Amino acid sequence: MTPSAHALIDTAAVRGLTHRTLDWSYKGVPAPWWGHTPAQIVAQRPILPRSGPGSPACVLRADAVAHNIETMAAWCRDRGVQLAPHGKTHMSPQLAARQLAAGAVAITVATVAQAAVYRAFGVRELVLANELVDEAGLRWVAAELDRDPGLGFVCWVDSVRGVQLMTRALAGAARPVDVCVDIGMPGGRTGCRSAETAAEVARAALASPHLRLVGVAGYEAAVAQALTGDALAAVAAHLADLRATVLRLAPLVETDDVVVTAGGSTYFDAVADALNDWPQGLSVRPLLRSGCYVTHDHGLYARTSPLTRGGGAGLRPALEVHAQVVSRPEPDLAILAMGRRDVSFDQGMPIPLDLAAAVVERLHDQHANVRLGPGTEAEVGQWLQFGISHPCTVFDKWRLIPEIDADGRVVDLIHTFF
Repeated sequence: MTPSAHALIDTAAVRGLTHRTLDWSYKGVPAPWWGHTPAQIVAQRPILPRSGPGSPACVLRADAVAHNIETMAAWCRDRGVQLAPHGKTHMSPQLAARQLAAGAVAITVATVAQAAVYRAFGVRELVLANELVDEAGLRWVAAELDRDPGLGFVCWVDSVRGVQLMTRALAGAARPVDVCVDIGMPGGRTGCRSAETAAEVARAALASPHLRLVGVAGYEAAVAQALTGDALAAVAAHLADLRATVLRLAPLVETDDVVVTAGGSTYFDAVADALNDWPQGLSVRPLLRSGCYVTHDHGLYARTSPLTRGGGAGLRPALEVHAQVVSRPEPDLAILAMGRRDVSFDQGMPIPLDLAAAVVERLHDQHANVRLGPGTEAEVGQWLQFGISHPCTVFDKWRLIPEIDADGRVVDLIHTFF
């Protein structure tokens, strides 16, 4: 995989997003911005929230985003692993371009629809971290491979039946599709559950005229994202299984290097340790797929990321939702214009950043119940800032996110494509 970001993404297409005219269809974009392009708005350097958008507003902290991208890139370089960040986190070609420019070698996706978004912006190296047995999806992949000889694409297989479906759908394709044998965890998601099954799938892929076996894949956080003894033991067992599978299947791999890939955003330190130091003569390319590091958070990953757990400051939370108090119906209760349509709640409630002892007790579709601590004031009309827990389910609620500097001035407008 080439290290050149210009070769890995169409930077002109990404820049073209700054010239798309905004209108009422963009949630949170105030009326004065309608009819203008992001380039025109950024040139005015508006200050939030005074210049819009309305409540609620999702924002990115520019300094934290830049810090996180460079920090993770340097961490991977130091540990001898490559990074293919999961693009489903943000679904933003602008952020993907920055990750590639910092040294990422590919963008990971979970579906063909996500792959199509990144292909529309010229991404040349894609990892589809999933089984792909959909006939229409496979035909799209084959057409893209035929259209672009420089496109790199790899997905997973975990059954002989899957190999058969892929082979049938790819009949007539000019190029084979690269596949990794997917190794799963007991009680987890996809992936072979035994060494015998993994070997059977590998042999089937090797025999297919339309597939090319390139390595082994896994996902160590398929059961939990916690730091308990049981969770860490399950991660260690899975990574040991992944490593043992590489050693067993390496003779069948059809490329010079064996790809071995894992790595969410909670245990990537354990992944890097487990997927290095291979026997002499075995060329292995370890590939991390961590994605949430780009914004980090104030909740789940603040507690669990290898770069911040235990009080470390390696990553900085970059994603926030700001909202106005719209009602004070009880002495210790504030109602804010922010709800389940605006902010994540699947891995924890939003975290008040400028109200001591306040707690988000409940989210409605468009409102939040915030219980105030003793002596805490929150006036109707006041803007409050909230950290989030789990960035994936914040990004998907916003088509356009202002990126702001330390003074609250808009320095970019980030498009997402969910």
